[in-house]
Amino acid sequence: MPASPTRRDHRHVTTPRLRLDAVTADDVDAVHVVHADPRTWEHLPSGRHTERSATELLVLRFVGDWSVHGLGYWAVRDLAHPAGAGAPVLGVGGCAPRRSDDGRALAWNVYYRLAPQAWGSGYAREITAAGRAAAAEVDPGLPVVAYLLEHNHASRRTAERAGLQQVWRGPDAGNPDPAAVRLVYADRDVEPGVLAELTAT
Repeated sequence: MPASPTRRDHRHVTTPRLRLDAVTADDVDAVHVVHADPRTWEHLPSGRHTERSATELLVLRFVGDWSVHGLGYWAVRDLAHPAGAGAPVLGVGGCAPRRSDDGRALAWNVYYRLAPQAWGSGYAREITAAGRAAAAEVDPGLPVVAYLLEHNHASRRTAERAGLQQVWRGPDAGNPDPAAVRLVYADRDVEPGVLAELTAT
């Protein structure tokens, strides 16, 4: 769904403490540093990017979300950093479409992955709030969901503090740990068929 010409541009957003800029191809190296750090994959070690090419594909998808849907994930920087737009990237986050196998947007997915030095700052709550606000402007008809592992207590707290409620609990499809449990939080009731597609992979 291309952005409407009259819709506010969400590519550059500020929160009280953060500068949020749409991820671009120029951000691959910075995004890779975060996604290659094993500390950022404590709850899903198999997801860690061991090759830069994995991050290149991820960033390509992020860029496509902005082009097609008018909203995607942001590169996160400290608003107070003296380098301004050239400040180091602390991670990525925001809301982007979670799609079905045939490319339909099923929901807005809340996501953030921050470098360890940014942990404990409350940045995840700011990113989540900004992402939800942007999603409500771009397509309020889609639910906002957070898709997380049950043992990731920090992400659960962030989802709950953002006003999301648990709507699904079940096995984590594709996780190499057969005992892993996936939770879906959402800002509203989610149709069973949509939930089934969201949790199938």
